[in-house]
This record gives sequence, C-alpha cells and structure tokens, in this order.
Amino acid sequence: MGYIEDLRKIVGNQPLVLVGAGVAVMNEEGEFLLQKRFDGTWSVPGGFLELGESTEEAARREVLEETGIEVGKLDLIDVISGKEYFVKLPNGHEFYPITIAYGSKEIKGGVLKPDGHETIEAAFFKVDELPEGLHPMITKLIKHYSAEG
Repeated sequence: MGYIEDLRKIVGNQPLVLVGAGVAVMNEEGEFLLQKRFDGTWSVPGGFLELGESTEEAARREVLEETGIEVGKLDLIDVISGKEYFVKLPNGHEFYPITIAYGSKEIKGGVLKPDGHETIEAAFFKVDELPEGLHPMITKLIKHYSAEG
C-alpha cells in the first residue's frame, strides 16, 4: 500500500494537495516518449511521490515503471499548480496536484514496454505529429522543451 492510499484511509475523499513529477523524455531523433493510459489519454510518464522520495527519484521511477525506459539527467522545465488543475476522480477522491515537470535527453537504457498497469501503449512521437487526446499543458511542455534544443 502506498502513501496516498494510506492517507485516503484517514481523510476519505477530502481534497488533498499531492506532489507529482512528469518527464518529457526526448530521444536522439528529437522524438518524445508518450504513454497511453487506460482512459485513452496520452501523457508524459509521471506520477505522485512516495514518502521520503525526491521529485527526481519519483520522476525516474515513474518513467521506468510505466515505459521500461531508464533516464539520466533531468532538466527542470516548470512547476505546474493552481485551482485550474483540480481533479475529482470517479471514486470521489479530490486533489490539487503540484506537478514538477522535467525533461530528459539522456536515455540510459531499458526496453520500451508499457507496464500494462497504468500504460497500455508507449511510443516516441515527433513534435509535429503528437497524438490526439494529449492535454494542452503536455503539448505546451513538449514544445517548450524541444525549442530549448
């Protein structure tokens, strides 16, 4: 059982502030790694921190768990927060995410393979060929990071 599940046992559906990390992973061809989730949406790999974990550790862990890819150096792109990102899940849980957005141009290893748990498909996409169903915030992050070159 993870930290958030344990916390939910105590607070129920009350709104929480949750910290997470997402990573825009770019390969040598300038393509970005995206994952398709079970709800059909595409996103960059990422997720919430566990107790005692740094944002960098969470970012690397999530990329590896969800896509099978191991990343190295992380570049801080942005910190995303605010009431416009409020989430209410179908199970009634509510939260305000604080997302630390990283980019990485260093793929250290691994084999691209969706985990089948959170990710049903994982693939690299060119910036001008991003899939339908990508959140505008993710598109903005990818374009910003690719422009930094």
